Amino acid sequence: MDDADREFDELAALTGALLGAMEALALIGRRLNPPDLPELLAAVGAPEAALSEHLQQASGWQGPVAALRGPLEAAGQAVISAFEGLRAGVAAGDMMQSFKALRHGPRALEALYPLAGLLPPVSRFFLEPAVRGDAELQARFNAPAPHTGVMHGGGEPGAHGAFSVYVPEYYSPDRAWPLVVALHGGSGNGRAFLWSWLRAARSHGAIVVAPTAIGQTWALTGPDLDTPNLAHVLSEVGARWTLDRQRLLLTGMSDGGTFSYVSGLEPASPFTHLAPVAAAFHPMLAQTAEPERLRGLPIHVAHGALDWMFPVDMAFQAVGALEAAGAEVVYREIDDLAHTYPGELNPEILAWLDATPRPARG
Repeated sequence: MDDADREFDELAALTGALLGAMEALALIGRRLNPPDLPELLAAVGAPEAALSEHLQQASGWQGPVAALRGPLEAAGQAVISAFEGLRAGVAAGDMMQSFKALRHGPRALEALYPLAGLLPPVSRFFLEPAVRGDAELQARFNAPAPHTGVMHGGGEPGAHGAFSVYVPEYYSPDRAWPLVVALHGGSGNGRAFLWSWLRAARSHGAIVVAPTAIGQTWALTGPDLDTPNLAHVLSEVGARWTLDRQRLLLTGMSDGGTFSYVSGLEPASPFTHLAPVAAAFHPMLAQTAEPERLRGLPIHVAHGALDWMFPVDMAFQAVGALEAAGAEVVYREIDDLAHTYPGELNPEILAWLDATPRPARG
């Protein structure tokens, strides 16, 4: 075996180890409930150990695959840092350290994504598991259209008031595309939260915009500077890509979910659908909303039975108040979900969005 063949074999091994470790990290992020973290870490083992060994081999690449080393190393080091932080947090009894460690996950995804167009296993990784065997879908990524993929606008990526956007590589202006505006949680940013929706959007054909709040979190108290910024972002995106004006979804996690209520129930809101996840809710939101805005408004509420930040009773309260006000509510309670994002619901939410068109407002 010559050096080039050996390096290609090492590339395949490194890619497999990296994707496996990233799936394990995603599993922890999805199932993270503070008391269960030590057991979760024990269950996934130490995938970062094999990943580290393969990265060491890659450091010596000299042939054609050497051009791929940078993104693979950046993604791999982010994953290793995530596992190190998780384990250190458990050892120190510092759950906040463990939560912060998960921030390395989106950094790994962002570093790896440019290789989706070059490495088929990476492309499949960025699809929903149910469609990874769809050869026709995978072929759509072979010739990306201009101005597609992951982009950023409004300032530095992740900066307050800026936004990140994903447009499927097979985008065509000849059809109207559903839009998902996804709002991060209280300590997050749009650059990172975009990745919670990318697989579903890439698999099923939707444009995703993930803005970052103007302040430290969304405008849940005081002057609302975020709603005008969302309108500005929507205008920018709508001027550049063809949007389905009957399928404009405002969704979000935690504080972002709460703000999807606050902003989405405004009389002039342009959004046709709302999908708050793990959100706080106060009955006044429904009581003070314009009756015409709520009547028939499609709202998809998702909440975890194990949510330790916003107890699931808040979701019951929200559903009751919204239904009483005339909204068309779908409720999903997830038995094993704590206060984390249930990405497995995204295809269901997109199917619901597709099935319930509603004329845009404003």
